[in-house]
Amino acid sequence: MRSPPPAEPETSPKITAMPGWISLPRDACGSDLAFLSGAALARLDLVVGWSAVPEVLWRDRLALSAATACAGFSGRRETTADLRDAVHLLRPGDHPGPGGEILQFWRLAASRPMTTAGLGRALPGLSPERIAALLETGRPGPATRAPGALAAMVLEAALSDRPRAETEALILADATVARGLGWPRLVPLLATGLNTRDLRKQGDDLRQACDRAIVSAARTALQLADGLLRDAAKIRAVTPKLRTRRADQAVALFLNRDVLPASALTGLMSDRAARRFCDRLVDLNALREVTGRDSFRLYGL
Repeated sequence: MRSPPPAEPETSPKITAMPGWISLPRDACGSDLAFLSGAALARLDLVVGWSAVPEVLWRDRLALSAATACAGFSGRRETTADLRDAVHLLRPGDHPGPGGEILQFWRLAASRPMTTAGLGRALPGLSPERIAALLETGRPGPATRAPGALAAMVLEAALSDRPRAETEALILADATVARGLGWPRLVPLLATGLNTRDLRKQGDDLRQACDRAIVSAARTALQLADGLLRDAAKIRAVTPKLRTRRADQAVALFLNRDVLPASALTGLMSDRAARRFCDRLVDLNALREVTGRDSFRLYGL
């Protein structure tokens, strides 16, 4: 059973940074890269499932980064801010647009079980049979394969069928990595560490690109988890000071989403109270308003 990181004082939670030796020397290749990617994932494995980390929020924010990268792979110019607006300001019945749809797929993939049915909603372009076949491609063989090698196998197989379906291929590759490590949900990693040229590679070249991507993305994911760990402790600490009814339920929403508009709280309080509640948390430095706008504002840790 995985042991959690050593307990830290509640007032200053912290995750130990990725060791400096887990880096990417220019001349690293072959088995050296496979070792480094495995070491990076082993370090990240200590964070997955640690209750102090707001893991749902962590995966949701990593999904945003992956979606931004995938929008770029598909030739789109949406920024992170554009994708947030497309999804979080969406009115009932409206379509989020191609970029927003990519983000929705990643958010679904990161929040659902890694089964054929669970991933099916995030992969509408693939049949259940094809999803199962591609996941089978990423199973270890008689000789155990490293996570980067398994991810590369799935990527190559998925992109050979649908060369422009980068989002689908990368979701499946991340699912393969997560399943190999025994994680209950996928953690979006590969999309942010790969580039368009990497996705055209095959064989050993693609495997090495995946190993490099894992090392880079795991370091970023670990830094994000550390930041969110401290942010979560901060907002939990100020919650008892709030006089708003159902403040704890409203805070729980922010601990499970990348960002939210104040209107997302109207099931718990009035519209006016929701806006005042969010602005109060901003004043307490426990929440951020991420748009810089006077209207259609979005808030998050």
